[in-house]
Amino acid sequence: MTRNQSNPAAVNDHGTDDQLAISTDDLRKEYGGTIAVDGLDLTVDRGTIYGFLGPNGAGKSTTIRMLTALLPPSSGTGRVAGAPITDREALIDHIGYLPESPPIHDEFTAREQLEYHGGLREMKPTEIESRIETLLDRFELAEDADDRIVTYSKGMRQKTGLIQAIMHQPDVVFLDEPTSGLDPRAARTVRETITDLAANDTTVFLSTHILPVVEELATEVGILYDGQLVTEGAPTELKERLEAGEESSLEDVFLEVTTDEQYAAEDSEDE
Repeated sequence: MTRNQSNPAAVNDHGTDDQLAISTDDLRKEYGGTIAVDGLDLTVDRGTIYGFLGPNGAGKSTTIRMLTALLPPSSGTGRVAGAPITDREALIDHIGYLPESPPIHDEFTAREQLEYHGGLREMKPTEIESRIETLLDRFELAEDADDRIVTYSKGMRQKTGLIQAIMHQPDVVFLDEPTSGLDPRAARTVRETITDLAANDTTVFLSTHILPVVEELATEVGILYDGQLVTEGAPTELKERLEAGEESSLEDVFLEVTTDEQYAAEDSEDE
């Protein structure tokens, strides 16, 4: 029995395929004899802020790398914005991705980096300039935009990477620890930006260990443990399922479903 099967209420009906930003069917990744992602079934509606949680080693980064066509699955299928995750050329125009370490060039200035990225995405020069100026102002990076990235703090590099991920207005944005290294003001700007993206029908796939951020922003949450999706639902629904004697938090839910003891007890009851 998989952990998905042990909790049938964990998987929601999201409607028809044309409403979906992300869908996977029995997605699996194996390295040698180690299973990193085990039979993952995901359905995420367009315009959703999907909080993707799990302890270190649960398979979150592997999942994101498969969904962004950076890593081929061992088996199973998936689509993002209608494009197969095995076809990076078809997928690339529809997605933005901010990994934990942003892919930026130290020898460039932020402006040069963003102009370069806009060119790769085949944006029009006027659109590149307009988007860069708007986003540099929003993230309070305009005054430093012509300094070399090698001189930037971690927070400034993070801002540059986030602007790069969203400047071409993708259908789906994958964000891995987007507030890492940011001061409170910048972190708030990131949270507001995520909300604005979803309001404009952009899907945000948000992976972070900062659970209060997910509790504040996410319309739906999925928790991965040992390569399997162990629970899924709106934050309020997940907290109601916990059946705790006092008011629960998303942290309580996370700790409850990411313990081996729970699944050992469930398996014992099923025997």
